Order: sequence, then structure tokens, then C-alpha cells
Amino acid sequence: MKNVFGIHPTAIIGDNVSIGANVTIGANTIVYDNVVLGDNTIVGAQCILGEPNVGIYGSPAEYTNPELSIGAHSIIRSGTIIYAGSKLGDHFECGHRVTIRERADIGHHVRIGTLSDIQGHCTIGNYVRFHSNVHIGHKSVVKDYVWIFPYVVLTNDPHPPSETLLGVTVEEFAVIATMSVILPGVTVGRDSLVGASSMVRKDVEPETVVAGNPAKPVASVHDVKSKADGSKVYPWRESFDRGMPWQDMGYAAWRASLTDQ
Repeated sequence: MKNVFGIHPTAIIGDNVSIGANVTIGANTIVYDNVVLGDNTIVGAQCILGEPNVGIYGSPAEYTNPELSIGAHSIIRSGTIIYAGSKLGDHFECGHRVTIRERADIGHHVRIGTLSDIQGHCTIGNYVRFHSNVHIGHKSVVKDYVWIFPYVVLTNDPHPPSETLLGVTVEEFAVIATMSVILPGVTVGRDSLVGASSMVRKDVEPETVVAGNPAKPVASVHDVKSKADGSKVYPWRESFDRGMPWQDMGYAAWRASLTDQ
């Protein structure tokens, strides 16, 4: 295979683009003006980086593309579109055909699955995991170490269609299982678990399991046991470490090491 590293000859690069060391840009990818790509980043084929915002259609002669910044060691797979005016941290990774709209502020070590739609004007923390086909509405706030599984929707319009937008807030270490819908303005508490196919209309208390339509509290997360061996599985950070900063040392030891610094 030719052109594995570097910029493919069919790629189109705009003005004022900053490309770091050891960056790969795939075939037929477009990088618009004012994009920053961090070192060792890989961009797949047929991606669009720095897609112009809606302002270009009203006054194209006066329009200037806002900066899109993508951190070092990122992987952006084929077919992805990331709009101008967003910021993505180091070690970002996404699947195929992901869309990230303008003014999305995304932390480091974030992974977003194939066909997910990040509607912009939102904040996403560090070490967040979105699986495939996740929809994140405008004004959402997703904090560190959150897991959101396939076909979850975070909504934002309490009276659709309206001009009122109330974003969802998901606190640290929360887990939202597949096919759940979180209604506008709801807060999903720290260390909570939203069961599959839930319709969440009210705030979820910390360390609480909710399920159903409408979602109701059914247990404490501390009551949930592994179906394999009956062991405790929540808070999940105490039993799961793959891809996390406490990998191979355990959460408690990692936290202790931070305190000692």
C-alpha cells in the first residue's frame, strides 16, 4: 500500500492549516482553513475537517472559518466530519462517519463510536466513551469517565419545536445503557446507572440504578452483582481499568498516587 504516511496527493488542504509531526491524512480528505492537527494524528479517507459553519451561507465574502483544534495522537476514521470552531483534546479517537458540530469542547482520551452525532455547543470531559449511534444534543454537558452505549439520545428541547434549549448533564462515572433517552434538563448523577431502553424524565440521584418508561429507581449501584461470578461490579472503576489512567494499578492506587504528588 502506498501513501500510508503523510498527506495523500488527493487530499485538499486549506489556508492557515497547522499540521504537526508524523501526521497522516488519507485520500480525498478536505482540511478547510484554520485547522490545527496535533502530532502523530491519523486522519482517514474522505473526512472533512473544519467544515464551515452556517455563517458562510449568509455572507461568504465576510466569513472566516473559526479554528478547529485536534490534539496529538488522535485517530479520525474515514467519513468523519468535524466542523470549524470545535476543540478536541489529545488521544481523541472516533469510528467511521462521525459528525461533530461547531463549538464542541471535547477533553482528552475521548472515544466516539461509528455514526455518532455530536450536535455541538456542548462540553465533553476526559476519558469519555460513546459507543456507536449516540446522539448528543446542543448544550449537553458530559463529565469525565462517562460511558454512553449505542442508540442513546440526549435531548434538549422541552417543547419541540421551540427556541428553548435545556441540555442534559451527565455527572462523572455515570453509565447510560443502550437505547435510552434522556429528556431536556435532566441531570444523571455521579456513579449512577441508567438501564437499557429507559425514558429518563427526572434527575437521577448519584449511585442509583434507574430503569423503565418512565425510568424509576430500582436499586443502588452497590447492589448490582456480576452475572458471571456474583462479584461487585459498581462503581465500575473499581473493577474495570482498560484504557483508563489507572490501568494495571487499580483505581485506589492511582488516586493515592495523585494525592502523593
